[in-house]
Amino acid sequence: MIYLVKSTHAILAYKALNYDIDQFWIDWAVLMLMNGYDTEHLVILAGISPPYDQFELHSLTSKVLNELHLDYSDKDQITKNYVSYLLATTDFDHFDVDEVLKTLRELRDLHLSLNNHMLTDFYCLYYGVEDLQHDAIQWYVDGLDRGNIKEVVQRMFTEWLKKNPIN
Repeated sequence: MIYLVKSTHAILAYKALNYDIDQFWIDWAVLMLMNGYDTEHLVILAGISPPYDQFELHSLTSKVLNELHLDYSDKDQITKNYVSYLLATTDFDHFDVDEVLKTLRELRDLHLSLNNHMLTDFYCLYYGVEDLQHDAIQWYVDGLDRGNIKEVVQRMFTEWLKKNPIN
């Protein structure tokens, strides 16, 4: 049996949100090929190198996703899946605040670009955790302090994932 690679959720979100195509897409195409997918345009995408012609690549990636029967038309569901993907890939066994901030920064940017209220808590969490890297207190998340960052972040991520499993 052939499985989609986990980063497919990111790819679908990037396509739905009309992000620029970059090396992440090329790496995804290579992983898809390594996982048994083999389509004409996927092979072409896997072989692309910089400089990237965005006009050409947007057309090519549409063909790739169509060949793979990957639908990105439901922007809300694609966004939820992408958020769940980001949260699920966070390693709490080897908790690294910089990595968490990277994830939260992506969620903050999604919140701002989509004006999506379902991401407001992550927007606030980003600024709360960011403030605690420089200051002893933050004003964004009730109860968040330097001593419980991991627990609060993990709780918020887990709550989201329970409500929004990846479809």
